[in-house]
Amino acid sequence: QLQLVESGGGLVQPGGSLRLSCAASGFSLDYFTIGWFRQAPGKEREGVSCISFSGLSTNYADSVKGRFTISRDNAKNTVYLQMNSLKPEDTAIYYCAATALPKCSYYVMIHWGNGTLVTVSS
Repeated sequence: QLQLVESGGGLVQPGGSLRLSCAASGFSLDYFTIGWFRQAPGKEREGVSCISFSGLSTNYADSVKGRFTISRDNAKNTVYLQMNSLKPEDTAIYYCAATALPKCSYYVMIHWGNGTLVTVSS
């Protein structure tokens, strides 16, 4: 069974950090572009960051540039999202997703995880 499983979410104070993990089972992430998306209550799902299958190309939403870092460890079949300087507006369910295409868009993702909740609050 092909699965993506996110972990690492939780409650953190503003200015704090979390590292999210996206682990794949049933398939290899080696040849997939991986994206992180998030959905806050009452809002549409939005793209946060993406990484190419090689790891050489990354991109970020303007709202997280300079604070979030995406990386991958293909040997562990896992992609990470390091989130620093967290703000209350980062509160959302974070999802990872995979596509075999060399592009990053909600519409081309074919595998999705169930999400992990990140709450930034004092």
